[in-house]
Amino acid sequence: MTTDPTMTRIGQAVELHHHQGQREAARDLFAQIWDDIGGEQGDPLHVCVLAHSMADVQDDVRQELMWDLRALAAVALVTDERVAQAGVPLSVAGLYPSLHLNLGECYRKLGDFDRAREHLQQARAEIGALGDDGYGQLIRGGLERLAKQLDEAT
Repeated sequence: MTTDPTMTRIGQAVELHHHQGQREAARDLFAQIWDDIGGEQGDPLHVCVLAHSMADVQDDVRQELMWDLRALAAVALVTDERVAQAGVPLSVAGLYPSLHLNLGECYRKLGDFDRAREHLQQARAEIGALGDDGYGQLIRGGLERLAKQLDEAT
């Protein structure tokens, strides 16, 4: 369980979106948190998780891609110590498969199948960082769907 107040707020916005279906309210709360943390100048863990979550509530795939690229840039600055300090039950390596899955999906939607395949390959190469729990299964299932969609696109 997270002990970081900003991560808790991000979790509340995720809850609004995923469990209450309030996409716009979640987007508004994410935007408020983004301003509160100082945008891309904020704590890299907050930037990564917030941008990754903000991508999910975008209506335009180009905006979704922009947020996911921000998340990927920020994760390179996150340490396992910082993740543990925040009470997040993943290692930094465990963040990459989901980031690459989402980027692959964005590129697929945009018709850039080569870039989509690159991110699919990166996600597959890093999937070993995830356990066989619900989260790991969710990401593996997403990768399988993306691979099938890419196969059908060619």
